[in-house]
Amino acid sequence: MTRSFLLATGLLFSAALTPLAAYAEQPANVGDAVMAASAYHDSGDYQHDFDTVMAQARHWVFERAPKVHKPAIVLDIDETTLSNWDEIRADNFGYIANGPCDALPKGPCGAIAWEKSGRAPAFASTLALINEAEKNHVAVFFITGRHEDEREATARNLHLAGIKHWDGLDLRPMTSHGYAAHYKAPARAAIEAKGYTIIASIGDQPSDLADGHAEKGFLLPNPFYRVP
Repeated sequence: MTRSFLLATGLLFSAALTPLAAYAEQPANVGDAVMAASAYHDSGDYQHDFDTVMAQARHWVFERAPKVHKPAIVLDIDETTLSNWDEIRADNFGYIANGPCDALPKGPCGAIAWEKSGRAPAFASTLALINEAEKNHVAVFFITGRHEDEREATARNLHLAGIKHWDGLDLRPMTSHGYAAHYKAPARAAIEAKGYTIIASIGDQPSDLADGHAEKGFLLPNPFYRVP
């Protein structure tokens, strides 16, 4: 056995033991991310951070509202107004669009079936903001990424969750796909065109707030999924 052969074999063996990070920076482990997201929710930290942002929004809204003409707020629905945690947990943070959702707390749970069932509860701090906005003559608009064929189910869910009044509910046209901001920003512009001043836009995704048409945006925590 030659020295060159031994050297080559040693190099191959060494390479096999070399961590992958020596060659490329790998992304975060998905399993670790799932465990971290579950712990963040179950520890109460998620709700605390959510309520903290909502308190900041509330403070701004009711300080600013008396100073502008026709004040309004714009709210996203999913993970901003209504919580889909039961569906998210049942699907282990995956997205299953189709199929039934009739075995909770077990999965799978089809996202569309879940949304159309109208079972999502409202976040208490969001509900409080909406109720106070109505008392203080601040208009409330919802702009959601849900498509138009879910209008009746979404309105029913809002009512069941304790939200009895709103000034507008914009759903995504059935022909609209792609980036959410491409739909949501023009929807806010349309509200402004009616003479409203959007003093706050509140959502859980950067795409909920992108491209302006609001005096201030408030981004709620959501490590559970991303909507570009």
